[in-house]
Amino acid sequence: MSTDVARQAVTIEEVAATAGVSRSTVSRVVNGSTAVSPEALEAVTKAIAELNYVPNRAARSLASQKTHAIALIVPEDTTRFFGDPFFAAIVSGINSRLSRSDYVLNLFIASDDPGDKTTSYVRSGAVDGAIVVSHHTSDTFIDRIASVVPVVYGGRPVRERERDYYVDVDNARGAFDATAYLIESGRSRIATIAGPLSMPAGVDRLRGYRDALKAFHLEEVAVEDGNFTADGGAEAMRRMLESGAKPDAIFVASDLMARGVLTVLASAGLRVPEDVAVVGFDDSPVATSVTPSLTTVRQPSFAQGERMATVLLDILAGRHPRHVTILETELVVRDSV
Repeated sequence: MSTDVARQAVTIEEVAATAGVSRSTVSRVVNGSTAVSPEALEAVTKAIAELNYVPNRAARSLASQKTHAIALIVPEDTTRFFGDPFFAAIVSGINSRLSRSDYVLNLFIASDDPGDKTTSYVRSGAVDGAIVVSHHTSDTFIDRIASVVPVVYGGRPVRERERDYYVDVDNARGAFDATAYLIESGRSRIATIAGPLSMPAGVDRLRGYRDALKAFHLEEVAVEDGNFTADGGAEAMRRMLESGAKPDAIFVASDLMARGVLTVLASAGLRVPEDVAVVGFDDSPVATSVTPSLTTVRQPSFAQGERMATVLLDILAGRHPRHVTILETELVVRDSV
């Protein structure tokens, strides 16, 4: 007669005994702490593999009242999210930082709906905090999320409050530098294709363009909204040409829009940079995939993602990070000017 004996789940105490260390040392290894000696780390890692130990996240959450989950909320449609390299860099930066912690990342591509599943999920206590990227003036559901969990914004919030935490790049300065470079290269009829003014990044980049024109005593030639998409940039460029505007340079507030702009200029028989110089913004992979290669403003999107995650982890750990972090941009000169 044979019997099947159900094996009990391996406990953290068994791992500690096998590794020859204390229970707290095993806990530090499991939670990703760096306060562990290399020898202890090796012993615990070996014991975990040998015993097939799986940390009981649910039990830890119950004891600490933490879920160890963070929501990344992107109020955009899926086409924009998966089509814009900016988001890939941001997510990579966030994930890089969280991989060194005990937190997992939940992605929500959200919409402004009072009964939105994202809002309900976050408000139910399923996550400890949230990172919000690419928000618009219409995204009022974010306020409902921010009322129950700590939120860190990627970019200046639409309705900035003293208590808000955000990590942004210096959009206005980057746009100023791009426009000034066009002027210093000998261009004087400078237009812009801007991002949507429902987004702080769109507002700030337009302001930087206008500040540069004012500093050099030049007038605006034309301003069109390209919605931060390639198709939007192309449509904006068509409208500009159809209006009779004859710019000799264009500051385009994203590389994706610049790709659309270059296509329309080529179709109209206008050479870049001989007839029209073009500067973009992002320094995404798009900048080196177009012809001519794009002079653009580099924003440190990966570093922005890492920093947002760090700020949120600091808040959740009871520390007091800076409310506002602004990262510098850099002009990268290629062949379009």
